[in-house]
Amino acid sequence: MDGQGLDPTWTAVLRLGVFLGLMGVFMGAEALWPRRSHRTHGRIRRWPSNLGLVVLDGLMVRGVVALLPIALPVALAHVVAERGWGLLNLLALPVWLDLLVGVLAQDCVIWVQHMVFHRIPLLWRLHRVHHADTDFDVTTALRFHPLEILLSLVIKGVAVVVIGPSPLAVLIFEVLLNGTAMFNHADMALSQGLDRGLRLLVVTPDMHRVHHSVHREEMDSNFGFCFPWWDRLFGTYRSQPRDGHGSMAIGLETLRAPIELTVWRLLTQPFRGVG
Repeated sequence: MDGQGLDPTWTAVLRLGVFLGLMGVFMGAEALWPRRSHRTHGRIRRWPSNLGLVVLDGLMVRGVVALLPIALPVALAHVVAERGWGLLNLLALPVWLDLLVGVLAQDCVIWVQHMVFHRIPLLWRLHRVHHADTDFDVTTALRFHPLEILLSLVIKGVAVVVIGPSPLAVLIFEVLLNGTAMFNHADMALSQGLDRGLRLLVVTPDMHRVHHSVHREEMDSNFGFCFPWWDRLFGTYRSQPRDGHGSMAIGLETLRAPIELTVWRLLTQPFRGVG
């Protein structure tokens, strides 16, 4: 199965179902087995704005897709496959290997994108909306400025055209990326042994929490959202935060005031000279 006949309605329902299901699971795990006892701001103050951004991001994507249906990576992958574009469409790989390479290549692109958004000041202004959250839970995984979501959509599109992954590989990666991002932002406690084993295969909450430290050298590490290998390979892996997971400060020093929690402040944050 190469995914050439994937139905757009079915894929949309699948993605939404997995998203809502996993969000509920991880929110429940956070409530039952929290990793950190201290919160700078409570969920009631943070969640409306974090989830509000999700709604705005979704509306923006729907508007873009209404104007340009192939803007969605899976839809674009169908066009790319039909026209034989992309590196993988030039190779006669077995289906399983084609899927594996397609998923890994897309994840590497997202790793590079994440690293670049930290390195280039103009892009950092957009990405810091994600990092300005002073607490760390599953809603943090969803807190992105709409302009960053739009740029990410463009980058994913370019990657699909250049790499040429099958529509099924794109669908698998999109579901995997969404699910692992919520997992590794979840404020849930894992045993040291389980964390040590899992982070050989996937980015864990303890691994990614380091990336949300107020210390810049820690913030500029552990860029992976899904697979942990790129950080080890390119020398950006950091095992633990220097202040410990229980007491480390999350977020940005210059954006900690309660007023910064509103949707309006999050939307206008990139255009203000802070952080």
